[in-house]
Amino acid sequence: MATMQAVRFHSYGGPEVLVLEEVPRPQAGAGELLIRVHAAGVNPIDWKVRAGHLKDWLPHRLPLIPGWDVSGVVEAVGPDVTAFKIGDAVYGMLDFMRNGAYAEYVAVRTGDLVRKPRSIDHVQAAAVPLAALTAWQALFEVADLAPWHTVLIHAAAGGVGHFAVQFAKWKGAKVIGTASAGNASFLRELEANRVIDYRTTQFEEVVREVDVVLDPIGGDTQDRSWRVLKKGGILVATLGISSPEAARQPGVRGEGVSVHTDTAQLTQIAALIDAGDLKPAVTAVLPLAEAARAHELSQTGHVRGKIVLKVGD
Repeated sequence: MATMQAVRFHSYGGPEVLVLEEVPRPQAGAGELLIRVHAAGVNPIDWKVRAGHLKDWLPHRLPLIPGWDVSGVVEAVGPDVTAFKIGDAVYGMLDFMRNGAYAEYVAVRTGDLVRKPRSIDHVQAAAVPLAALTAWQALFEVADLAPWHTVLIHAAAGGVGHFAVQFAKWKGAKVIGTASAGNASFLRELEANRVIDYRTTQFEEVVREVDVVLDPIGGDTQDRSWRVLKKGGILVATLGISSPEAARQPGVRGEGVSVHTDTAQLTQIAALIDAGDLKPAVTAVLPLAEAARAHELSQTGHVRGKIVLKVGD
C-alpha cells in the first residue's frame, strides 16, 4: 500500500498531540480528486478541533488529519470526474468531517475545489478559502453590505478581518477597523478609512451609527458593539450571538455566520485576486513537521493575516 507523511492526532489535547507519521495514502473515489498538497492553511478551527472543543458539533473518528484549507495539484481523478484533469492547480475548503490537508495527499470531493488563482503561489492560495469565504458570506450573504454602508470590523488585521476590509472596500463601503497599533499601517495599506487601537481606545466611545459590525471575537467586544449600530443595523458574529437578549434590542439585529463551501464564491474570490483587488496576507510559513508550532501561534489570537504549512514544492 502506498503511504505518505501526514500530521495526525490520536487523542484530544494540546499542540503536543500532533504527530508527523507515515500513513496510508488515500485514493480518489467516485466524484473525487486526489490532490498532491503543496500548502495547507491554518485556521482557529484546526486547533479547536484538536483540543476537543468542537467534538459535540464535529464528532470525528480519531486519529484525524486536521487542516481544511488546501492548495495543490490534481494527482489522480476518480470515476465520473470530468471537470478536472491531472495536473490542474486547485484550491478550496475541505469537508470538516473528513481528513484534512496536513498531509502530502488528500482525497477531495470535486465540489469542494476550484482552480487556483493564477497570480499567486500555493502558499498564498492556501491562506484564502476558509477565511475569505467567512468574510464574504458575513458581509454579502448575511449583512447585504451596500456601497453607502459603514462597517466596523473587529480584529481587522486577522485572518477573516483582513479579507473583510478588502471586500468592503471593493464594494465601496466605508471601513473602520479595530486592531493593535502595530497593525495600523498594514490596515491603512488595505485602505481602511479609520483604524482604532483597541488597547488604548474604547471603540464604542468614538464610533457611532454604523450599518454593519463584523465580530470574529465575541464576549465583551460583542456586548459593547450593539451600542454603535444605527437603527436598522446588523451585527454579524462568526462565533455566534453570545447574548440573544442583546440581539433583540429595538431597531438592530444580530446573526451568526457559519462558513460553507461555495465554488462560485471561491471562483469570484480567485478572480478578485488575479485582478489585483484582493491580496492574502501570510504572516508565517512553516514546514509540515512544525504543525504544533503553527497551532501555538494561532492560539495566541494575535496573528496578522494567516499562517500556512508548506507541504510540497
